[in-house]
Amino acid sequence: MTHAMVKGSNVPLDAAAVRAVLRWTPGAGVPDVDASALLVGTEGRVRSDEDFVFYNQPRHPSGLVRHLPKTRLAEGLTDTIEADLSALDASVDRVVLTASADGGAFGLVADLRVLLYDAAASDGDPIAVFDVVPDTGDETALICGELYRRAESWKFRALGQGYVTGLIGLATEFGISVDESDSPSSVRTTATGAKAPEPEQAPPAPDTSAADASAPVDTTAPVPPPGPPAPPVTPPPSTWPEEAVGPPAAAAAQAYPADADAVTQRVPDQMPEPLSTAPPPQPTGGGYGYPQDVPPPPAQPPAAAPSAYDYPVAPPQQPPYQPQQQPAYGYPQPPQQQQQSAPTYGYPMQQQPFVPDPSFVLPPQGPQFQQR
Repeated sequence: MTHAMVKGSNVPLDAAAVRAVLRWTPGAGVPDVDASALLVGTEGRVRSDEDFVFYNQPRHPSGLVRHLPKTRLAEGLTDTIEADLSALDASVDRVVLTASADGGAFGLVADLRVLLYDAAASDGDPIAVFDVVPDTGDETALICGELYRRAESWKFRALGQGYVTGLIGLATEFGISVDESDSPSSVRTTATGAKAPEPEQAPPAPDTSAADASAPVDTTAPVPPPGPPAPPVTPPPSTWPEEAVGPPAAAAAQAYPADADAVTQRVPDQMPEPLSTAPPPQPTGGGYGYPQDVPPPPAQPPAAAPSAYDYPVAPPQQPPYQPQQQPAYGYPQPPQQQQQSAPTYGYPMQQQPFVPDPSFVLPPQGPQFQQR
């Protein structure tokens, strides 16, 4: 029974030895395809370069893994790997089956597939068939599948993992050190499985500056004759004042004393401090309109209390003034009365001549009203 494999699937193997056939359809412009195998340990790397079986190293030293010549069939061109699984050393955990394209990418290869047969049977149907389809088409190397241990038996897993670095990049990932030439088909393995050592860097150039400094001076060389003496340099005309005597430094010392405070003008501060709380000075003299240094007017006596109904308010008490008594009803006012009270209802108001008060004095006047 043939198992049609898909990417990532696996199938158990009952055969002790298997034959993996890589088949494709050749044609014009189609790159050549080569099959190879890597014997990998539990760490995922080969034990030495001898574990890489391919067209330039077609047989493993144990003879258990072999690369067979290519064969042309009616269905296409084939390249084959045979492995005796039952006799492999226990340190071999997997046999990785790979393919590489020479002259192009796998996107140009048609009908690429892996057919797994029982090596003991000369004919018959394959155990498993896996159609290998590259993911991008730019791959130049593929891991088609792997034969791996599972307890005491073996299984086959379909993978189809691609590499754009070709067979060299694929082999390097598994610990193979390769020697590149002009084409991938000319790959040669090195003597050990370790990577080739990096080229040593060239030593730095010696520093000759110290040697040049310590080199002897040649005293035999002719000494050139001395040239004419340089003309004296005339100093530029001085720009200092005429009264300055001596060099500029001395003149500066005479013009400016050593004590900076001696030439600093000290101006008293007439303004109070911004944060001072002292009240501003008050002007002396009279109020608005009065000249300075004039005594204020004399205080006026307090006004008399208001009189009763129909009684006049007594004027301020002054020396010649005598209070007047209001006459009885119907009697005329005496001639000494200065102010006329309101007449009684129905009686006319009597007119009295104005008599000035000889004791009346005008209050102090401002300068605009004084006679000059």
